[in-house]
Amino acid sequence: MVNLLNHRFNYSVKRHKMKRLRTMPRFLLILLFAALLTGSVFILGYSHKLSFDPTGEPAVSVLDLSVPEATTGSAAAVVNAKTPDLPPQQLLANPPAAVKAIYLTGWSAGSSSKIQWVINLAKSTELNAVVIDIKDYSGYVSYAMDVPEVKSSGADRQIRIARPNALIKQLHDNNIYTIARVTVFQDPILAAARPDLAVKNKITGEVWKGQKDLAWLDPAGHDTWDYVAAVANDAVSRGFDEINFDYVRFPSDGLLYNMEFPFYKPTVEKREALKEFFGYLREHVKGNISADVFGLTTVAGDDMGIGQTIEDAAQYFDYVAPMVYPSHYAAGFIGYKNPAAHPYEVVSYSLNNAIAKFLKIPAGPDGTAPRLAKLRPWLQDFDIGAVYTASMVQDEMKAVTDSFCFTEPTETEAAALAKLTGPSRECASGGTDGRKYMYDGWMLWDPNNTYTTSALAQK
Repeated sequence: MVNLLNHRFNYSVKRHKMKRLRTMPRFLLILLFAALLTGSVFILGYSHKLSFDPTGEPAVSVLDLSVPEATTGSAAAVVNAKTPDLPPQQLLANPPAAVKAIYLTGWSAGSSSKIQWVINLAKSTELNAVVIDIKDYSGYVSYAMDVPEVKSSGADRQIRIARPNALIKQLHDNNIYTIARVTVFQDPILAAARPDLAVKNKITGEVWKGQKDLAWLDPAGHDTWDYVAAVANDAVSRGFDEINFDYVRFPSDGLLYNMEFPFYKPTVEKREALKEFFGYLREHVKGNISADVFGLTTVAGDDMGIGQTIEDAAQYFDYVAPMVYPSHYAAGFIGYKNPAAHPYEVVSYSLNNAIAKFLKIPAGPDGTAPRLAKLRPWLQDFDIGAVYTASMVQDEMKAVTDSFCFTEPTETEAAALAKLTGPSRECASGGTDGRKYMYDGWMLWDPNNTYTTSALAQK
């Protein structure tokens, strides 16, 4: 808190204010300190939604911060807690043919003004869905759950959404498809409560922590699987239309050579361990499920050491969401010094590769085609690598619809794509039907939840 204030006020200003404080009447001092205390709670409470990590994925939304201490929750949650929640809701009667969503933190979803903003946006634009954190990178859940392990671990000590059922009803009443996002294997809260489930530091024997000082759970731990499924099924029972799983992978940064796993055996390929987990989710979560995967899974030939391949995810989930943020590709990717400055080309190239991988998935042992997910990419709406304007966000959206043969590239776009090597866009002689079947829209990611609304098509 002190460091945060030091960025905003210099020492001389603070000294001047302290001199003025000594001359104030006592009742004014009391009012002032009450206001300062309220402001401190506000700043601490909202610090989570105001930060992000330029090297991460949708789930990565923190700077170099440790897990925050638990608080009593947001001001909106405290006020709304006085009103009982509604009964569980039914699923949205008429879900959209293709999702067009934005991401909301639990803090944003707990704000009545922010939700009203979303509703107004959905009424005036093509927006038809939201993705809401119900368990985020910190391990805390966003609303009180009747899950024993959530209570015993202390994961319910930072409530952000006081009345989740009422929130779902409000969104459904406005024809908004509602997705619950669950961060899976990065979970400092459960790791602290159940260190036996956590990745260990082989040198110290303590819980291992990644680059952001956050603990991870062993992806092969079945108790962890049960916990994740319990959280997901609670959301399903309340009426969330879909559960979106993020951080479904092994750690990717930090001192990886110091990791020791209590359950995962190095003799087993990491992708095989994750496939077993995917199969568990398919069997035990009672609803539509989706998975977020690295954007590089669209072009990589292996699991990149984290266990993720887009082909594996395609066979277990209803939707797969590759995070094709142009800023997250290294300099030199497909010949561009700064991929972030080329949103159309990067997204097109990634999706054409993903589609090609889906089309190559072999038939099962009985000769029938495997069940395949639909593709719904995460798109960049944040300023990393370049200042993202409305036209750049629209370029990403156009790349999606072009890749799935719903729209045609312009001459300039076609010329740019022609220079790229790799799978090409095939929309003739049957290719159209296969690609169109795989399409399920897109989702916009901005960790600050301040979106470029002018990029959205008006109704």
